Amino acid sequence: MTIHDITTTRRGFLAGAGLVISVAIAPKFLSAAPTGVPAGGAAELVPMNAFVKIGTDDTVTVLSKHIEFGQGPFTGLATLVAEELDADWSQMRAVHSPTDNKIYANLAFGLQGTGGSSSIANAYEQMRKAGATARAMLIAAAAEEWNVPATEITVEKGRLKHVGSSRESGFGAFADKAATQTVPEDPKLKDSKDFVLIGTDLPKLDTVGKTNGTAIFTLDITPESLLTAVVAHPKHFGATVKSFNDGEARKVRGVVDVKQIPQGIAVYADNTFSALKGRDALQIEWDLAKAETRSSAELAAEYIRHFKEPGLEATNTGNVDEAFRQDGLQTVEAEIVFPFLAHAPMEPLDAVFIKAADGSVDIYNGAQFPGFDQQVAAEILKLDESKVRVNTQLAGGSFGRKAQFGSPYMQEAAMVYAAIGGDRPLKHMWTREDDIQGGFYRPMYAHRMRGAIDAEGRITAWEQVIVGQSIMAKADLDSTSVEGASNLPYRIPNLKVTSHNVTLPIPPLWWRSVGHTHTGFAVETFVDELLARVGRDPVEGRLALLDKESRHAGVLRKAAEMADWGSTPPEGRARGVAVVESFGSFVAQVAEVSVGSDGAPRVHKVWCAVDCGVAVNPNIIKAQMEGGIGYGLGAVLFDAITLGKGGRIMQSNFHDYRSIRINEMPDIAVEIIRSAESPTGVGEPGVPPVGPAVANAWRKLTNAPVRQLPIVSLISA
Repeated sequence: MTIHDITTTRRGFLAGAGLVISVAIAPKFLSAAPTGVPAGGAAELVPMNAFVKIGTDDTVTVLSKHIEFGQGPFTGLATLVAEELDADWSQMRAVHSPTDNKIYANLAFGLQGTGGSSSIANAYEQMRKAGATARAMLIAAAAEEWNVPATEITVEKGRLKHVGSSRESGFGAFADKAATQTVPEDPKLKDSKDFVLIGTDLPKLDTVGKTNGTAIFTLDITPESLLTAVVAHPKHFGATVKSFNDGEARKVRGVVDVKQIPQGIAVYADNTFSALKGRDALQIEWDLAKAETRSSAELAAEYIRHFKEPGLEATNTGNVDEAFRQDGLQTVEAEIVFPFLAHAPMEPLDAVFIKAADGSVDIYNGAQFPGFDQQVAAEILKLDESKVRVNTQLAGGSFGRKAQFGSPYMQEAAMVYAAIGGDRPLKHMWTREDDIQGGFYRPMYAHRMRGAIDAEGRITAWEQVIVGQSIMAKADLDSTSVEGASNLPYRIPNLKVTSHNVTLPIPPLWWRSVGHTHTGFAVETFVDELLARVGRDPVEGRLALLDKESRHAGVLRKAAEMADWGSTPPEGRARGVAVVESFGSFVAQVAEVSVGSDGAPRVHKVWCAVDCGVAVNPNIIKAQMEGGIGYGLGAVLFDAITLGKGGRIMQSNFHDYRSIRINEMPDIAVEIIRSAESPTGVGEPGVPPVGPAVANAWRKLTNAPVRQLPIVSLISA
């Protein structure tokens, strides 16, 4: 397979005949020009870069500005275009957009990058307009060719029709002519009552290739004379190379060279096996002078000491101190410690570098922020950015791992490539051990909560202190540390939430659902305890604290209805509930749990209700809820990255940092709330509620609230 078989360049995409629709992209958050960009309107800042192409063969190809790593943007964006174009689903195709515009590529969350479950939310109107524009231009071309009024032409399932003259045609016959028509300034979009594809279960466009093996990932790219490089990294965060001996490594058959880079020692070989064997043969002495040498237990003790210190104020309503001084109160306190979590995608990080004859470099990788990768690689390779092309590939998962400002992975990959000269194509690979032990974790957090309940059983005061690293590396309040707690949905008159930022040499990163990974668990388990203290039903008690017409209340009522809440569970089982809003979507879940034969929780069933606004493709929404539940269950039951004595990382692969197994996956029922609200994300919001729902059921079964995760570690301790 040659390199030309695996990428769609902008030049190649535009060169063929047909109609190409460009849309000026402007993210909602862009209110001013970025540094170094001339002032002007948003449309001036971001050129015409979202493309839809209608080929002469009737195919409709969407150039996706969001990476496809299983969460469904190829299908979602194509649905939006096809709806307004009135295309048939069999016509639709999708590929990644090339990265050749600096401004476009670097507006990561709103544009070509994907983060925060933003794909459909960001593109909902943009891509519908692209489809409507293409439809109008095809109609104009047909009207001109057939010499009939445009208003008499209809479009249905990819066919242009004029009833009066009995003429009919596919899109392809008019694709070239449509390209010469005037572009409508503001094409009319459909009323939601007229949707045919939006709201319909449609098969994902990338499923066939991923199931029959024809889909191309970075790992599949193997040009002639390819070198493979792996790096020996320290087992302590912050350690550096003191000295090394590569004599034995160079004796390994297939090893070509060994180079020191800032991140460690790179071994280059003709194949992956030789590179790994060569790395194993290295003798390295690490300098631990600036390394993290405390254990996870020592870090947790340090975190807890912060509880008694003044913190950064996130929320302060009413008068919490005065509320706790009132007579006749019941008070409940809880401290919860959350471990470091790795992302553990199925596909570890990798990148391929290929130098062209003119000295430019093509990079192939599953990039969430390709613009940042382009910038970083160009700087390290000492090339103009126009000479570095990032070709985004399909990616095997991410959960936040491939979305990093500053592109630290690309920094290492480019340094490895630069160190050897770049005459041969090179694939830089992280093994799963590299990835699990390489940091960029969901940080460790500790929460301390106090709640007050008056004589009438009302929650009158809530105080919460959160300690952890700032993912955004801020000295002041980091909103990602307190989201979900600082904006508590429950009506509590006296609420105070503070935060402490801890600095460690362990690199943090957002993880699937970011701050809600810990705040959702802390809030939903604590409110459950407070309600239990006064004998309130967990569902009815929550509803009494929520606005009756709120979307929180809507999904909570639906999940309770689905689970037949209030009925008696099967013998030996209990049900727990939780409701969390994240990324603009509202999700409630009920989990049915028993004590397994090993003493650990056995989750039998999860009922899930989701309100994500307009449901563009229910099939994808359900799949993302199911995947989020499985991912969240693995974390809450089993997963933790722990630093042992001296700070050494203890976990290394799926045997000791494991995903939930197929026989452990519960039955899942998902229902989507019908809504006319703008669509919001679904890639992350399925994760936060499942942990507290399970923990709340577990407390009912064992009378023991969960104060440390993962739950299985408490049982085995």
